[in-house]
Amino acid sequence: MGQTSRDDKPHRPSYKIPTMHITLVDDSIPFDGYSAASRPLGGAEKAFASLPGALARLGHTVQVFNRCRWGMYIENAQWETFEGRKPLRTDVLIAFRKPSLLEFVRHAGRRVFWHTGPGRMLERPAAKAMLDNHKPLLLLVAEAQARDITAKGLAAGLLPMAVRSDYSNGEPRPQDPPRAIVTTHPAHGLDWLVDLWVAKIHPRVPNAELHIHSMTLAAAAEGTAIDEALRPLAAKVMEARIHGVSVHRPQGDYLMGEALREASVHLFPGHADDMGCFTLMESQAAGCPAVIRPLGAAPERIVDGVTGYAAPDDEAFANLAAMLLTDRSVGQAMGTEARALWKTRTWDGVAATLEGWLK
Repeated sequence: MGQTSRDDKPHRPSYKIPTMHITLVDDSIPFDGYSAASRPLGGAEKAFASLPGALARLGHTVQVFNRCRWGMYIENAQWETFEGRKPLRTDVLIAFRKPSLLEFVRHAGRRVFWHTGPGRMLERPAAKAMLDNHKPLLLLVAEAQARDITAKGLAAGLLPMAVRSDYSNGEPRPQDPPRAIVTTHPAHGLDWLVDLWVAKIHPRVPNAELHIHSMTLAAAAEGTAIDEALRPLAAKVMEARIHGVSVHRPQGDYLMGEALREASVHLFPGHADDMGCFTLMESQAAGCPAVIRPLGAAPERIVDGVTGYAAPDDEAFANLAAMLLTDRSVGQAMGTEARALWKTRTWDGVAATLEGWLK
């Protein structure tokens, strides 16, 4: 008979998952694990930058290859330039967003493809050939991605997302006059939102402000030439200044966290192809309730009626936005629920989930 402890529960041997050599590779823009602290960075890039350190904290040897300017150690993970010396082999290769990167290391015990875009992108012939050839573990960031993926024979998992602590730290402090914030890409429904703000939201809350955080529109406001397709929107935004609309240049995580905590509501137009909705996760973690259109993965980032609202039509969107701009108690209750939910979602937890799949 086996030994028992004083509370009569049998001792069970503890098994430690063997440490692995894990290689992550991205071929997009120059950034590293420090970038988000000092300058605006896309949500997908921040996710990629957050995972290596979390994997290293689990005891794994982690190498990262991307377009960083020079090699460095960040959170015990080794970052290398894209042209740096590749390992001869790796236990796990995680290719980010570009299927061709599945061949970055010749000998890999396990290949993983981390996909943040629409599922249909994997049906393109070149992508499909890579997936068929290497049969990687497919990591998705939203259930919405799976709706239009028809790939056969691939193991797939929904990797839970987290946000950086700059957003979850600190208490919300909505400002007066009440402030709505929007962080969406200009081509992802911002034109629609500005029209709705001018016609339906601002007339109901005349002292409210709409703060648009956009690098492109900030450049246009400063007189810099922008893409011709976005010039009518830039002109519309400038004309809407008399309706409380202002444009702000996006900042690094700490200052963006402050901006979200000072807002009463995050207005999120959404887009059918947006599978990340990363800034919506950040505003939820900061305790800023949201009003969204149920497009793409946006409905997955809030709890409808608890941490925000999914509006079924324009009139409902305007009504809900006006309500959160005027009823501080509702916004506070929703913000508290959102913060509590996202406080439990950490990159260490994301890494542990991935580790479990790689056993």
